[in-house]
Amino acid sequence: MVNKITLRKVLPQVFRGSEAEAPVNSSEIWLREEVVFSRPGNYIVEAESGTGKSSLCAFIYGSRTDFDGDILFDGEPVKRFSIEKWCELRCRSLAYLPQEMRLFPELTAMENIRIKNRLTDFKSEAQIREMLERFELDSKTDSPAGLLSVGQQQRVAIIRALCQPFDFLLIDEPVSHLDARNNRTVAQLIEEEAKAAHAAVIATSVGNKITLAEYELLKL
Repeated sequence: MVNKITLRKVLPQVFRGSEAEAPVNSSEIWLREEVVFSRPGNYIVEAESGTGKSSLCAFIYGSRTDFDGDILFDGEPVKRFSIEKWCELRCRSLAYLPQEMRLFPELTAMENIRIKNRLTDFKSEAQIREMLERFELDSKTDSPAGLLSVGQQQRVAIIRALCQPFDFLLIDEPVSHLDARNNRTVAQLIEEEAKAAHAAVIATSVGNKITLAEYELLKL
């Protein structure tokens, strides 16, 4: 279980040497003495493209390590974590929806979701189908993901991300392809799942924010 994620003077290495250009490449998050994400809670990280939102999620998830400074989980630096430790965290504590979604286009919507769910058996078949119905995807269950619209793919990817236990849910621009109605539906389900898990949501945005009821807004 992870209760607190702390960033201390974190900066993507690609920005190294540009610290003086704070309004461009730095932020309220990058280079702060300390930024803390605690569970439960909702956090929106808002920024223009190219300022490091996706990098932030990847650093926290451990899929990228090209940063200066320290990221700590409950006080323990992540740079010391073993591969086994990261695998356990990604299975039990960290859920992640990347911006590019990473669906298998030749597999159906349901098959894409089942691949993730089989790792933990976190959701029943009935629960998955209920989520698909809430997202108006019940008629697309057996459709190849590659034939779905981008907005439909995004909703499938959100369901897949929720098919595991988590303490922190990282979602990179989760409603970039959704209209206001679908945004509300997605936000409601995410809030329900996070509340049930006593978890925190960290979402990024370029301005089209997920409509979480209460959130702390941080700007890059």
